[in-house]
Amino acid sequence: MALTPFGLMGMGSFVVAWFVGMIAIYIYFAFALMTIAKKTKTDNAWLAWIPIANVYLMTKMAGLPGWLTLAVLLPLIPLMGNLALMAVLVFMWWKIAEAIKKPGWWGVLLIVPLVNLVVVGVMAWGK
Repeated sequence: MALTPFGLMGMGSFVVAWFVGMIAIYIYFAFALMTIAKKTKTDNAWLAWIPIANVYLMTKMAGLPGWLTLAVLLPLIPLMGNLALMAVLVFMWWKIAEAIKKPGWWGVLLIVPLVNLVVVGVMAWGK
């Protein structure tokens, strides 16, 4: 199977579309996180735009110690690191949901693709 110029263009188009999609999702989550930070009256809501600093912002919104930001290093642990990070993030979102008077179990829904976009949107902009 030889790659033709059309095959390369198709692959390039896919990469560009994927990149644009990831940027759009990042912007969406940053806006949502900033809005939730304002709802919880957390200082420095602009940290939602900075990678890793946004996890620190989440710890502050959840009322947890800031050292939990180090959880972003968990994926460096072979085999179980990613699961441990997912558990920490679900716990943080659970506490954030409770801080804005929503059911805590909504934090668990954030591990479900596409549902997480809806849940974060409702947490940020819902009544």
